[in-house]
Amino acid sequence: MGNASRPFRRIAYFLCLLSVLLLTEGKKPVKPKCPAWCTCTKDNALCENARSIPRSVPPDVISLSFVRSAFTKIPEGSFLLTPSLQLLLFTSNTFDVISDDAFMGLPHLEYLSLANNNLQSLPKDIFKGLDSLTNVDLRGNAFNCDCKLKWLVEWLGSTNATVEDIYCESPPEYKKRKINSLSSKEFDCIITEFEVFQSLPYQSLSVDTFSYMNDEHVVIAQPFTGKCIFLEWDHVEVMFRNYDNITGTSTVVCKPIVIESQLYVIVAQLFGGSHIYKRDIFANKFIKIQDIEILKIRKPNDIETFRIAEDWYFVVADSSKAGFTTVYKWNGNGFYSHQSLHAWYRDTDVEFLEIAGKPHLILSSSSQRPVIYQWNKGTNEFVKRFDIQDMEDAYAVKHFRVKEDVYICLTRFIGDSKVMKWGGSAFLDLQRMPSRGSMVFQPLQIRNYQYAILGSDYSFTQVYYWDAEKAKFVKFQELNIQAPRSFIHVSIDKRDFLFASSFKGTTLIYKHVRVDLSA
Repeated sequence: MGNASRPFRRIAYFLCLLSVLLLTEGKKPVKPKCPAWCTCTKDNALCENARSIPRSVPPDVISLSFVRSAFTKIPEGSFLLTPSLQLLLFTSNTFDVISDDAFMGLPHLEYLSLANNNLQSLPKDIFKGLDSLTNVDLRGNAFNCDCKLKWLVEWLGSTNATVEDIYCESPPEYKKRKINSLSSKEFDCIITEFEVFQSLPYQSLSVDTFSYMNDEHVVIAQPFTGKCIFLEWDHVEVMFRNYDNITGTSTVVCKPIVIESQLYVIVAQLFGGSHIYKRDIFANKFIKIQDIEILKIRKPNDIETFRIAEDWYFVVADSSKAGFTTVYKWNGNGFYSHQSLHAWYRDTDVEFLEIAGKPHLILSSSSQRPVIYQWNKGTNEFVKRFDIQDMEDAYAVKHFRVKEDVYICLTRFIGDSKVMKWGGSAFLDLQRMPSRGSMVFQPLQIRNYQYAILGSDYSFTQVYYWDAEKAKFVKFQELNIQAPRSFIHVSIDKRDFLFASSFKGTTLIYKHVRVDLSA
């Protein structure tokens, strides 16, 4: 006989029989009785059609065998009264449940057979504490090779016990594959989701994050109270708390910029002009240091900060009929007007990005297609290059990168929003997302996960996840946010958060959660 038949010769040698505990009446032992459905010898028992696992078994029994049993569950601690077991055999049964600690308390168990029991999975800790195992037989089962079985693949690669080849029955892509040959890397068992972490009782428009004095901060624009609210992380209470504010009127954007360790905040307002504030660390408050010229910036809608070479800039998108989208440059003492762009076009959004290593701006407008400007080193100004075709009425454009490729998300209030990819000389259509009442389509990278979040004034916000194999976004999760206007990722204390502004409801903070399906 070959090696494969040796365990069965051993089974035949043991001829497992079930014994019962010595019952005592006073101090006199009572002769053990074998359950009616078992055949017993001195040390062994063979049980067919057993109605349950007997609990009255002598502690020195060597082996137990169950064939075609009537019970469907092996409960926790089923063999605690038989610590001397060396062989345990279950075959041709049908089990619905095997508890994690079903075989606990068996330090001497050498042979375990769970063959032909119609098993689709096994609990993760089933072999825990079985340090003497030399043979495990799991053949003849209909294993579902999903994340719940990932641990078995890892265990097979590390155990010293002999395990005969076993195969997957499902899912279809794994059918008939040898489990012994699988790698744990083949199982993608980590999923993510956004769950509500904290609610802030006020409406908001812009949300931005910034690093300052070795900590992460968040600033939120409140349009109805006219405030810029500054939040910091409370390491004791484990939540975000308000620590300061800048009070104005009809505030639409609060944009932070840190230059040489000094914090400045550009506050854009619909009425009363826009201003620049400086954080005074000695007075521990914000001080207004500069007004932004009201003749150019009449109705600000978006602000973008950026750096080219050693120089710092910010640009304000102006959405009025008579305003100018304008670039401002830092001169060491303040910001001055550097260049006016796109006069009379009612710009709603501005995005800074690099394409092929060169600085660019994309201006979105309610009156024409998005326009791309490129930085000219000779004149130190932006020069118009071209429009983005077939994308009229784009409210905003935001970019992201996947490896070396540049993509943009274009938001439409009515019609399809789009994802486009840079093709070398122009942006090309990649994907359309149905949108209704959308004013934000924000790409976000959280650790190794790339998302795009499409807000809506009339329905749920859609979160999309970048599928690397398909090279496009797939639907991921729905969020219930009233009239969202901006999203920002904040990473702090090894936690990742998503801030979601709301023009009509409460500002929400979501926690980015990773779930291991194999755990």
